[in-house]
Amino acid sequence: DTLWDLAIAEVEKRENPDDDGKRVEVWERSILFMGNKNGGKTTIILRCLEREETPKPTLALEYTFGRRARRHNAPKDIAHFWELGGGTSLMELIRIPISSNNIKSFAVVLVLDLSKPNELWTTMEKLLQVTRNHVNKILTKLDKTNPEVATEIKQRMQNNLQRDHPDYELVDPFPMPLVIIGSKYDIFHEFDSEMRKIICKTLRFVSHYYGASLVFTSKSEALLLKARILINHLAFGYDKSKSLSVDHSKPLFIPAGLDSLTQIGPPPASDGDIGKLRANTPLELWKKVFEKTFPPKSFCDLQDTKDPAQDLQYAEYEVDVMRAQKNQ
Repeated sequence: DTLWDLAIAEVEKRENPDDDGKRVEVWERSILFMGNKNGGKTTIILRCLEREETPKPTLALEYTFGRRARRHNAPKDIAHFWELGGGTSLMELIRIPISSNNIKSFAVVLVLDLSKPNELWTTMEKLLQVTRNHVNKILTKLDKTNPEVATEIKQRMQNNLQRDHPDYELVDPFPMPLVIIGSKYDIFHEFDSEMRKIICKTLRFVSHYYGASLVFTSKSEALLLKARILINHLAFGYDKSKSLSVDHSKPLFIPAGLDSLTQIGPPPASDGDIGKLRANTPLELWKKVFEKTFPPKSFCDLQDTKDPAQDLQYAEYEVDVMRAQKNQ
């Protein structure tokens, strides 16, 4: 046998019949983490992968992966974790991880910093809009080249809500599985009760409208565990959690499809105010009510972006010496 024959035989032995004679398939999923700058994305990823590392600031788009075996002696499943840094300043990079090859097994985790309510809606709207536009372009292409896959993805979008759910016709599901994480709950918990209520109700509406799961988290191990449950479901197909917490005085935990517009209630404003706000869609109405209490800050992430060449974590002695000479 040549080396190739031996290699093929070895691979077949690993992939082929386990005890019940079925081939064990390796599960491969990808997740893109995005959200506010310094919102805690890296910390959440490290906890999901059970890595004891100190988080470093994310530069542009970073990649890591995790592997888990479903049972003893089974091949390990792989989850690709992409993280978009820079808040909303580098949104164009979303095109890199999401492609027509992996769109079937892709999911998005949006991390929103609860301690900065004035940036919350803008960050969420911009990032979800850019992602959705990019995914729609891929689906339009797939309609022509691989219509079965395109149909499967569109059907999966509808499956987030049961057909008998009263809101089935009223929502607009995101084109791929979505988890919204409200981070820094420890700071948010100190906010005034009325402010907390408005933020909670708004995030519940947005999550329900997009067919997403919603969870609040902080550095506390118990809350990080809840976020891990949702992410492990996306990454490794672990069981979904059936627990539910909708009380705005406690951290929210609402898996996709378990909320409803009647439970969420109307936007938190008086009927007179709502009458004055001109909005074409429910989402627009919630946006106007939310921004009345938390006017968006006109912030530009690009101004905050430090020059990575000056960052100490990327120091390269020889390169830096030559660069200094060149600058001189």
